[in-house]
Amino acid sequence: MRIHQMVVEEGSQDRLDRYLSGQLGLSRSRCAGLILEGRVTVDGRPAKKSEKVSVGQRVRVEVPPPEPLGLEGENIPLEVVFEDDFLLVLSKPAGMVVHPAPGHRSGTLVNALLHRVSDLSGIGGKLRPGIVHRLDRDTSGLMMVAKGDEAHIALSDAIRRREVRRIYRVVAWGRLPESPLTVDAPIGRHPADRKRMAVVEGGRRAQTRFRVRERWEAAEYLDAWLKTGRTHQIRVHLAHVGHPVVGDRVYGEHWGRGMSGIHQGWARELDRRAPRQLLHSSDLWFRHPVSGEEMRFHAPLPPDMASLVAWARGSEE
Repeated sequence: MRIHQMVVEEGSQDRLDRYLSGQLGLSRSRCAGLILEGRVTVDGRPAKKSEKVSVGQRVRVEVPPPEPLGLEGENIPLEVVFEDDFLLVLSKPAGMVVHPAPGHRSGTLVNALLHRVSDLSGIGGKLRPGIVHRLDRDTSGLMMVAKGDEAHIALSDAIRRREVRRIYRVVAWGRLPESPLTVDAPIGRHPADRKRMAVVEGGRRAQTRFRVRERWEAAEYLDAWLKTGRTHQIRVHLAHVGHPVVGDRVYGEHWGRGMSGIHQGWARELDRRAPRQLLHSSDLWFRHPVSGEEMRFHAPLPPDMASLVAWARGSEE
């Protein structure tokens, strides 16, 4: 059991669950759960989730030890580009699921990390490697993983403060109206399909900046900078502006097949060749949570995406 005691400082007028999330690096749902379990007091009395904190109040939080996940570690090879006592940075292959879920209880990144890492972060209330940020199953590239709670909290806080720079390489259909282009549109669950995300009124703020690297016949090769980190953010934002990710079977299914005119054949061939959504986490910059050292990493395109990019370049000659 870990005990956290804090005094609310001037300028803090958030709901209690939001305040605790910012202070402890836990999700709001996790903090709400601790409040409902009676593990949070304000000035010595049991707290309520919806109450707002006031300057000078004393908040006490009990965080129980994490529960076992009930999963087995698996000796799955990982492409680790950096590792020390506090964190590791790896390049995830396309096709690997990050967290176990129904239908994916094995073969996940978490299974691989349970085999590799002995001192696991329990930030989410479950004993598991500290997944600070996620990549979709069919997105490849760089991820950082915290080995302990302190590193997890520090890295999560850095992401919230927008001090972590994440750049993706992406191939999108059509031509963006301008470059660079910033898309600032809130993202939430799709109102008709809960498995999808969408730009919706009342969603969480999401901001992505795009820059064209290369223009091709009916698609563009882009850089994408994440300003926030919502689920499927790049894919949803590009679909929202009418230029979905090539190979995205959720937000841009066979988009290229509907093209007409002189680029129709090229677009259909690109669509046929796309092995998956063409999205790759290529660059990751952050400060080490303990030493403060600036860390910069780059992951080249994996073979499947590199081959398609080479084809697209060659087809224009």
